[in-house]
Amino acid sequence: MSNAVAIVLAAGKGTRMKSDLPKVLHKVCGQSMVEHVFDAIRGAGVTRIICVIGHEADLMREQLGHHADVEFALQEEQNGTGHAVQMTAPLLKNYDGPVLVLAGDTPLLRAESLKGLLDELTTYNAVAVVGSAITDNNQGLGRIVRDADGAFTSIVEEKDADDQQRAIKEINTGCYAFDAKSLFESLAEVKPLNTQGEYYLTDCPEILRKQGRNVLAAARLDINEAMGVNTQEQLAAVAEVINSRTA
Repeated sequence: MSNAVAIVLAAGKGTRMKSDLPKVLHKVCGQSMVEHVFDAIRGAGVTRIICVIGHEADLMREQLGHHADVEFALQEEQNGTGHAVQMTAPLLKNYDGPVLVLAGDTPLLRAESLKGLLDELTTYNAVAVVGSAITDNNQGLGRIVRDADGAFTSIVEEKDADDQQRAIKEINTGCYAFDAKSLFESLAEVKPLNTQGEYYLTDCPEILRKQGRNVLAAARLDINEAMGVNTQEQLAAVAEVINSRTA
């Protein structure tokens, strides 16, 4: 999958970290959490990375600019994950191939999981693959909704879920593989109808499915890989997992 591209969403401030440093630059086990994500991407065979930056953009470029395979796209206003991905469109206007979309604050991602998402995309000729995980600890996480035949239908956030959906143990990890052309076509259809008035990337798989295109959810990840870091306590918990993996 050396022709694949990875988009890493890293524009947020991370106010709960209680630090002026951009959240993804906080170090865990010797390197910034976003660099752990870069390592997983490279391990999956991807050689081009686009990092979406916003808060302290100049510092982000300064700290990460030495990575020869990393380009930057600027999201000046944080209007949601879908809007963040749209900021990469000028860099990908001539690109037609697979795209990974990942969060920069998930340093526990593993290369084999990301490769698995890309494999699913090509093997099943899909336009989108939602990376999911099975867990009893599903509180606060988006649920993967499937139809009676087990096919993906949508991602439902917990606040919008009914009692039956809240019981679902398959959750969205925030990791995706898309066909690039299909991704940007679906982003054009996303509407900011939520209370935050933001453009959500999570709407794209459902938009594509409703167009009759092949969209999958694949439980290729474990719950640790979905662990986003928002606080110093969560950063410490991530370090424990990395140390246990090493051991």
